Amino acid sequence: MRVVTLPQPDDFDGWRDAARGLAADGVPPDDIVWQVGTTPTDLFAGEAVAHAAPSPNAGFSVPRPFMDLARRAALASDPERWALLYTALTRLRTQPKLLEDQADPLVRRLESLAKDVRRDIHKMRAFVRFREVDEDGTPRFVAWFEPDHHIVRANAAFFVNRFASMRWSILTPEVSLHWDGETLSEGPAASKADAPDGDPTEEVWKTYYASIFNPARMKVGAMLKEMPRKYWKNMPETALVPQLIAGAQAREARMIDTARQEVGGNSQMAWEALREEAAGCTRCPLYKPATQTVFGEGPVDAPLMFVGEQPGDQEDLAGRPFVGPAGQLFDRALAQAGVDRTRAYVTNAVKHFKFEPRGKRRIHAKPNTGEIDACRWWIEQEQMLIQPKVTVALGATAARSLFGRTMTISRERGRAQTLADGGTAFITVHPSYLLRLPDPAAAEAEYARFVEDLKQAHAALTG
Repeated sequence: MRVVTLPQPDDFDGWRDAARGLAADGVPPDDIVWQVGTTPTDLFAGEAVAHAAPSPNAGFSVPRPFMDLARRAALASDPERWALLYTALTRLRTQPKLLEDQADPLVRRLESLAKDVRRDIHKMRAFVRFREVDEDGTPRFVAWFEPDHHIVRANAAFFVNRFASMRWSILTPEVSLHWDGETLSEGPAASKADAPDGDPTEEVWKTYYASIFNPARMKVGAMLKEMPRKYWKNMPETALVPQLIAGAQAREARMIDTARQEVGGNSQMAWEALREEAAGCTRCPLYKPATQTVFGEGPVDAPLMFVGEQPGDQEDLAGRPFVGPAGQLFDRALAQAGVDRTRAYVTNAVKHFKFEPRGKRRIHAKPNTGEIDACRWWIEQEQMLIQPKVTVALGATAARSLFGRTMTISRERGRAQTLADGGTAFITVHPSYLLRLPDPAAAEAEYARFVEDLKQAHAALTG
């Protein structure tokens, strides 16, 4: 059993030289123990021996993509990384296209390690926060960071280039980096107690962060994914995040109330401001392929509100809700029910068109729970502004948006519901459901029932 010792946990060059020599000598992966420093990794391994240098006539080369993958994966904290890389290296001699097999367990594991390392490198660049300290009358900026992987040295060039004119130190549990404006040096591992806790500029930064915080673009799930809570304690602005999230809706409500007061009780100005804000909504990924946000329309004092699922192809192009085939059927049913659409407010639970491209056509795709929940902000604000006496949910997606939970149409249809704000609500089918029924007789019967649902909601206005 051969034991190869690497002096540092991120010593890719040392691993590469050792691996090339061992592979050239035909040493199988199971006969090698890789360890970092003097800590044994195998209880039954022999003494550490110097690895053999690669023979100049070995004629052993590997694809460039493997070297790029190996450099990243070598920085992972997984103790098996060196052995995994050596196994892949030896297999490449007989399987030169190994990396193209994404189903191979070894390839997938190395790709996963490399992905984790790339993410950790990004997080270090994003979440390091320097604090100023006085060092013999000269300012030095010190930061504390706890990486998940061995990425500190690999990130050094980034910080040198970005903060070339500063004197700074980055302290971590594994190694410390020090830059004096000309030379980069390393120091021993540190603890958080070695780093300063706050400086006068943090209050200025907090004020700036709070002023640019936009609740309309706040995606809590995405934020926690990109900025895990473990980094919050080192970032001054994150102390504001919980209260900014908690107060986001209250701030928006105050804006609406202020707009109402400014126009003497007319909420038209507030609605226009809300629609303009929604036009730039990025709360979920649906905004990327969609043509535009399709906001609700109708009088801001409408006593009756209809909430559909999402805009369709024609609505996405026109920027108005319910103007396509389902909208035309909806208008006909409203007229038969005695409802004047011009006196009702019509909107959708999801404001962007979700679709699957098929040639030149865009086929409707059902919004998922995350997309529905992301758009609930807008529905809540529309309800707050319009304050309808009766709200009608057209389909399961609209019901999920209004009530915050899954509602079964067949069970709840025809029953008056109470919303969180005290308003009355009814649940019925979406007009597009009627268009999809293949049996003409069944379609006619369901249409008649839909008209009766609309009549019931209209009657509730005076009931």
